[in-house]
Amino acid sequence: MAGKTYKAGVKDYRDSYWTPQYIPLDTDLLACFKIVAQDGVPHEEAAAAVAAESSTGTWTTVWTDLLTDMDYYKGRAYRIEPVPGDSTAFYAFVAYPIELFEEGSVVNVLTSLVGNVFGFKAIRSLRLEDLRFPIAYVMTCGGPPNGIQVERDRLNKYGRAFLGCTIKPKLGLSAKNYGMAVYECLRGGLDFTKDDENVNSQPFQRWRHRFEFVMEAVLKAQSETGERKGHYLNVTAATPEEMYKRAEFAKELGAPIIMHDYLTGGLCANTGLANWCRDNGILLHIHRAMHAVLDRNPYHGIHFRVLTKVLRLSGGDHMHSGTVVGKLEGDRNATLGWVDLMRESFIPENRERGIFFDQDWGSMPGVMPVASGGIHVWHIPALVKIFGDDSCLQFGGGTLGHPWGNAAGATANRVALEACTDARNQGRDVEREGKEVLTEAAQHSPELKVAMETWKEIKFEFDTVDKIDI
Repeated sequence: MAGKTYKAGVKDYRDSYWTPQYIPLDTDLLACFKIVAQDGVPHEEAAAAVAAESSTGTWTTVWTDLLTDMDYYKGRAYRIEPVPGDSTAFYAFVAYPIELFEEGSVVNVLTSLVGNVFGFKAIRSLRLEDLRFPIAYVMTCGGPPNGIQVERDRLNKYGRAFLGCTIKPKLGLSAKNYGMAVYECLRGGLDFTKDDENVNSQPFQRWRHRFEFVMEAVLKAQSETGERKGHYLNVTAATPEEMYKRAEFAKELGAPIIMHDYLTGGLCANTGLANWCRDNGILLHIHRAMHAVLDRNPYHGIHFRVLTKVLRLSGGDHMHSGTVVGKLEGDRNATLGWVDLMRESFIPENRERGIFFDQDWGSMPGVMPVASGGIHVWHIPALVKIFGDDSCLQFGGGTLGHPWGNAAGATANRVALEACTDARNQGRDVEREGKEVLTEAAQHSPELKVAMETWKEIKFEFDTVDKIDI
């Protein structure tokens, strides 16, 4: 029998990496890429090039190929599909052996799948649309430090969505004035307040001073209302060492929850922080700052549903999910898809929601979606319908912009949420009957009545850029 031989040179990727006969294994990590190939490049060749360059391949045959089992370790492009309504692009499905990835390291997964191939000349554009993490890989990751049920039990809050508020202006307030705003919002009826993504430790408000004034406000509001409260203290920092220092101080002050910008701060730092939160009994709120740089262009980058899955594995108890009805980008069906991916244990393939693969999370806890961005009381009926109870509805300007002040804005949101939740529990279509539900509640709440009058004409009716390909 002839042995392996080596011959240097360039050959088509599809000779080795296009395997339409391949049946993916349960242990394979599966990826769906949207590809626009350069003119003259066959779809099979482009798909195979992506599979090769994101796994074991390079532009030429190398003699060290003979030192391993390339057929075992290579990524395989096993299916191609047209993109509905788009003759320029196609979907390529690639299967990767689980052995290609370090256990429990989403850093390693993304470095492999999107690290280099996006600059490949044969590809005009490339987008990672979806990933299937096999349950064997899921079980190597820590996941959310606490999860939805543990959070509810710790906060003793059941039967409705949580209410939050991002303190505004996001930059420029002194630590004392910032803490005052937190106190007013919490005593008015909110469950949480939060730092914005870019509140770290600026000259006008050093992080230690903010933490102290904020926790004073939280404890005061708790004592006055008899409800458990929290503020997302942003521990994101320039170095992991500084991040942990801030987290430790938050713990010393009795903070129930801290916050991290998981993309700008980095997935390595995020996974470490999630492990720390798990060990120290602290909830972890995740901000998705920078996500639109990666996910908004429908022909380039990484879809948010992938970033959602990566975060669930890396670890976080909350994550911003978009609102559908607010000022930020978000197609309704797509948003419902990744909200399912955040919360549920098993999510079947559902192309109408942009989900290309079944995803089994096993026993891994869910992540609570946070709706935030340009929302106010008039949006609450739709938000209750879209997100349900296991969510946090977060109003910044929709709280702090109330003509009577922060506490009144918080009260208006609380009354509106409880009214809409009660109406839904009575069997009413709260989204369709929202105006009537809010008007009825406003008869007993002057704060809500004024809020409704203030924002009745405020809408953000722009078409979404990134829609589901159906």
